[in-house]
Amino acid sequence: MILRQQILDYVVPAGSITLWWLGQAGFVLKSPGGKIAVIDPYLTNSAKAAGEQIGFNFDRLVPPPLEPADLVGCDVYVLTHSHQDHLDPETLAGYRAAGGAGPYLAPAETVEKLHALGVPMDQITMTWPNKSWAIGDLELRATIAIPFGDDDLTHVGYLIRTMDGPTVYLTGDTSYHEVLAHAVAPHHPDVLLTVINPAFRNLGPAEAARLAKELDVKLAIPCHFDLFPANSLSPRLFQTNLRMEGIGDRYREPKHGQPITFPASHGQ
Repeated sequence: MILRQQILDYVVPAGSITLWWLGQAGFVLKSPGGKIAVIDPYLTNSAKAAGEQIGFNFDRLVPPPLEPADLVGCDVYVLTHSHQDHLDPETLAGYRAAGGAGPYLAPAETVEKLHALGVPMDQITMTWPNKSWAIGDLELRATIAIPFGDDDLTHVGYLIRTMDGPTVYLTGDTSYHEVLAHAVAPHHPDVLLTVINPAFRNLGPAEAARLAKELDVKLAIPCHFDLFPANSLSPRLFQTNLRMEGIGDRYREPKHGQPITFPASHGQ
């Protein structure tokens, strides 16, 4: 509840965007106009049981910085794909039980899963690469992602832009392919939020650093490295690879629930 109030009260400077990392690949982003997008919130420990069934330790290492009910009041609930640590049924259930009603923005197979979990179709907007959606001064444009396997082939990443402000690129879960940079570069992202966990065919630290260099981002922030014993690593490996690419000064290590404003406001 404390972090929820901090997000609601936070004043984003004109021409900026502020983000809070929720752990794994979950983020809250806020615009100068006060619009709030939550992306891939995983705020429970539901993946632990799923991991045990396939022999992986997915017991979360740190507690969630928000409760699912704290998401009520966000302007859009955004999803990159349907895997449980991104579309978490328990986070969704807690949000809906507290009165949350979207709208939800999601690619095709995630739309189907949302509906199967009880979300009415009139609360869901389907998206796909190059499809954009706007609310107030906040625009979200889906972009291509290369999925892990055939269980969900409609993964996307997102470009999040504020009016007259910066653009943030969230990779979503994706392998490396040159098409990532080709698709995103024309939008000139300023900030990269990138997965760095290669164990499940996502970008590794070296590939993520290469993507940051190809896109010439001003700030490179890692995610998806922190929660699960079976799928965690030091983010400093990403920093090392950024240094090897000659852009080590652009690294920013996120802290759970701590605001990052770009361009930096006073004290950031």
